[in-house]
Amino acid sequence: MKKRSEARLVSEVLKNPKDPVYPLVKEFADVVSKDPPSQLPPDRGVRYEIDLVAGTKYCVTRQWPLPREQCAVIDVFFAAKAKAGMVRESKSPHSTPTFCVRKPNGKWRLVHAYNKLNNVTVPIQTPIPRKDVLLSNMAGCNLYSVLDLVDGYYQILMRESDIPLTAVSTPSGMLWEWLVMPQDLSNAPATFNRLATQLFRPLRAYAQTYFDDIFVHSRAGDGKTAMEVHLGHLRRVLEVMRANKLYANINKCVFASPEIKVLGGFVSNVGVRADPEKVKAVAAWPTPRSQKDLRKWLGLANYLHKYSSEYTGLVRPLSDLLKKDSDWRWERQHQDAFDSIKASLHQAPVLALPDETKPFSVVCDASDYAIGFQALKAAERNYPVHDKELLAMKYALVKFRVHLLGSRPFVIYTDHASLRTATNSPHLPQRMARWLSFFTEPDYELAHITRVTTDLYDRIRMAYRNDESLATLVRFLIAGKEAKSEWLSPRQRSRLHRYEWQDGLLYYWVEPHEPPRVVVPNDEDLKFDILQEAHDAPSSGHLGREKTFLSVSQAFWWTHMYKWVARYVKTCETCQRVKPAGHASAPVQSLPVPADCWKSMSLDFVLGIPADDHGNTGILVFVCRLSKMVHLAPVPDTVTGEQAARLFVDGVFRHHGLPETFVSDRDPRFTAAFWQTLFQLLGTRLHMSTADHPQTDGQTERVNRVLEDTLRSVCAAAPRTWSERLPVVEFALNNAVHASTGFTPFYLNGMRHPRVPLTLRGGTKSSILSGGEARKALFSQVSDLRPVSTRKQVESFIDTRLNVINRSYSTLETYR
Repeated sequence: MKKRSEARLVSEVLKNPKDPVYPLVKEFADVVSKDPPSQLPPDRGVRYEIDLVAGTKYCVTRQWPLPREQCAVIDVFFAAKAKAGMVRESKSPHSTPTFCVRKPNGKWRLVHAYNKLNNVTVPIQTPIPRKDVLLSNMAGCNLYSVLDLVDGYYQILMRESDIPLTAVSTPSGMLWEWLVMPQDLSNAPATFNRLATQLFRPLRAYAQTYFDDIFVHSRAGDGKTAMEVHLGHLRRVLEVMRANKLYANINKCVFASPEIKVLGGFVSNVGVRADPEKVKAVAAWPTPRSQKDLRKWLGLANYLHKYSSEYTGLVRPLSDLLKKDSDWRWERQHQDAFDSIKASLHQAPVLALPDETKPFSVVCDASDYAIGFQALKAAERNYPVHDKELLAMKYALVKFRVHLLGSRPFVIYTDHASLRTATNSPHLPQRMARWLSFFTEPDYELAHITRVTTDLYDRIRMAYRNDESLATLVRFLIAGKEAKSEWLSPRQRSRLHRYEWQDGLLYYWVEPHEPPRVVVPNDEDLKFDILQEAHDAPSSGHLGREKTFLSVSQAFWWTHMYKWVARYVKTCETCQRVKPAGHASAPVQSLPVPADCWKSMSLDFVLGIPADDHGNTGILVFVCRLSKMVHLAPVPDTVTGEQAARLFVDGVFRHHGLPETFVSDRDPRFTAAFWQTLFQLLGTRLHMSTADHPQTDGQTERVNRVLEDTLRSVCAAAPRTWSERLPVVEFALNNAVHASTGFTPFYLNGMRHPRVPLTLRGGTKSSILSGGEARKALFSQVSDLRPVSTRKQVESFIDTRLNVINRSYSTLETYR
């Protein structure tokens, strides 16, 4: 939701003397420079050593001819290194050829073909920094810097006895040997990492090294701002570099930036986001033509798999193509999986970094084919459900062990109730007993999830503790008679009658006659997740700002919620990509407002949609002209009146019966065939006496436009599956407040709101429509409707429907 900041290159900082980093960069201009000195490095206690496998003889490979341009580049390179004292002419019995490869910037990079030497070199096992540990240490920081060391490998001396082993030949007939560690040796990365770790180990709390990169990260503390702390950290790092004659490339260094690029991603105080260039490369990849092409693409996509929550399921059809003895047959399911992975990575979220200062909770669940991003083995897929769920818990504890051990007690959430007693069972299979050994060390509590969204409400309960203003209010409400009014702010005291505490949730009464809403704490992640469910879910339909706000406000409340919704919808990438800009349309004819739901309906078509698997290229749309409820059916572009009649019986008649009139702009012959077939299907000789209207009204056209926008949004990842998503699109339209009535079509038809995953929770408060209070509440919502005829008709309809409901309640009371 926040605008991403540009990286602060040091070369740009030097252009602004008022920049807080400017004095530090000028002071250490000898360390951070465009042209660092090229000279033999000092002995820092770490030298490159080559220990050969016993029995090794000479490592010799003949030099092959190269183009004249490469020969010139090689000669210039070695002349410069000889002048700096890094190489010397050699008489070694060993010889390795030299050649060039092109860099992305168009320049040449020298490569030594040390294949034979590397094959007989004893490997060293210096630990390489783990990416996940490095990123976790950056959690909670506000400012970041990156220093890129110049010619890092040439900063380490060779062990004197091993210098002859480094001898390299050139096309011009020279044989050189290195006095410093050259590139392309197998143990060079580990040796350089050992040097960097040794030099910067005292600063590891805020400076981490990854080969030739140094990452500095800081947060505010001890009464100092984040910038003040960060400048102090940078100074200590630069002092170590100056003392050891290490130099950084000024054109690649970034200082005091709110976001930096780290190991293929971008890190900020919000979390880690995917590199847009890598996402773009995945999206631009053409359809694979062979297993080799598919392996290449999956190698790139797998690198970003953690940014897609459904990656394991999406990639299954593609993985099956790579199995042993599998024939290459690229079918529809493979293309859909290919497109879906691209779409999921295009909408990659920002992944939060673990905050060790806050309590952890683990939510685990197993599917039939995977646990998280880990695909199940063939034997594991045959486990019973109980064992799969326990395996998921074991996998989660192993995966997050480093964060869970030694921390405060944490909660494990599972939707399999029997696991709560699994550790106490006296009779356990050997496999389960082995797994349960992982559960003995951590301090945890096992909780059962009864619904999909329980985790969301548990997160809300936990987040109250971190919201200072709400924590005080919650404390007051829980204290009861012992509560003291001075705990509350004047604003809270004035609104205290609106708050209520029940089942661990804080409720707020927006209006006395409406059900209370759950108060959402000041937690951006929680608000984002709620809006994502209310807007992005298929059953929500990517609807506009007003409808999304009304959907969220049925269950939740927080300050400035409308601004949050407006900003979220405005920045929705899917909506911006698939929805056309608004345009003016010609005035349409207004028709009389019906007196009841489905007393009058409209029939229309949306055609020109890409064909699905069944050859459907359009949608038949039935609309109730009072409630605006829609029923949708996929059809081919050659649909006839007879076919439309059969779809009407299946989708409308069995739920609502016959309308008195219907509005359509179709050909009269189509309409006649529709009614003739309809009455044949109903088995009656009666005929419809009410005249049809061979015209259309603006509301039907509007429904069609909203339908097309919603369908494009919901099916953006897999456009050819639109007919399979039609039921959830229909639900989304019927569950959205309509501007011409002020209510959702579901509500006007049944006087109730259907439950959706976002509103499922235990212990919710509800209100029963009864008497004058309900009339007052509903008519207050209808009073602003235009035109007046619509307002009066909806008022009359609600009044009649409420009388029926009240009589029903009275009848039920007499039988109790």
